[in-house]
Amino acid sequence: MNTVKDKSVLFAHTEEKCYELKVAPQSEECLKVWIREPTWLEVEKALTTLMKIDAKKQDMDIDLNAMYRYLVENFVTRTEPSLTTIELIRLNPFIGTQLKGILPNPLEAFSEDGQKNEE
Repeated sequence: MNTVKDKSVLFAHTEEKCYELKVAPQSEECLKVWIREPTWLEVEKALTTLMKIDAKKQDMDIDLNAMYRYLVENFVTRTEPSLTTIELIRLNPFIGTQLKGILPNPLEAFSEDGQKNEE
C-alpha cells in the first residue's frame, strides 16, 4: 500500500451539500436542505445519543428520536425556506422520510464495524 500524499483526503468535507426535497408526491415545490459531512467523532457521538445504557439494570434502550434530533441539530446547516430545528422535527412524514435519507447515517458505520469483526 502507498502512503497518502494529499492529506486533505483524510478529513471530512467542510463544504455542505444541497438537496431538494419534494414537499408532496405530485408537487413541483421543494424544500432545499444543506447537509454537512460529519467527522468520525461526530458519528460516534450520534451513536451515543442512540443507545442509552443503564449499567445498574444491565439494560440498553435505543432512542432513534434522540439520534435524529442530534443529526438535524448538527448536520442541517440551513434550509430554504429557513426552518428551525423544531420546525424540521415537525415535518410531515413524506418530507421527513426524504430528510432521513440524506442525513448522515451513523448506523452504517456501526454495521460496517460489525461486518469487519465477522471477517
